[in-house]
Amino acid sequence: MTTHEMYTAGEKETLHASLNRHRDAVLWKLQGLDDEQLRRPMTPSGTNLLGLVKHLASVEYGWFVEAFGEEAEPLWFDPYTEDLTVGPGETTRQIVDFYGRARAAADRVIAGRPLETLGRPSWRDITVSLRWVLVHMAEETARHAGHMDIVRELIDGATGDHPRVTDTA
Repeated sequence: MTTHEMYTAGEKETLHASLNRHRDAVLWKLQGLDDEQLRRPMTPSGTNLLGLVKHLASVEYGWFVEAFGEEAEPLWFDPYTEDLTVGPGETTRQIVDFYGRARAAADRVIAGRPLETLGRPSWRDITVSLRWVLVHMAEETARHAGHMDIVRELIDGATGDHPRVTDTA
């Protein structure tokens, strides 16, 4: 979807485009950093860039895939206690690829269902619409992209949510 099309798209396309913008910002925050920087805890609670990506992947699988009756890939970690942490045996590539697979699985659910479709997450006693999940996940991803903004700035001073294009004229 082009930028121009995004401004006039329907509800579902607009919600999905908003989610994708924040998803892309999350990945951009990782660019140019080495493995140590991606894992470096930058808050007293241990927040690090790679742990935030791992968390976002697990919640994409939960809210979009599992809640709407599709099968998510088996997790190698406990999503309730280990989704914001990165173990010594976990690689950057493993977690970034995990996020890519979670996004792709979520996108299939989004593409294949109307916004009014109802789902039921196993970890909560509620029914949710795909519309609500799209809004929730755009908020969740934006929230954590904001955390990543701060963590990245503390690591190397980089700020912003996308690469800046400079005018060379």
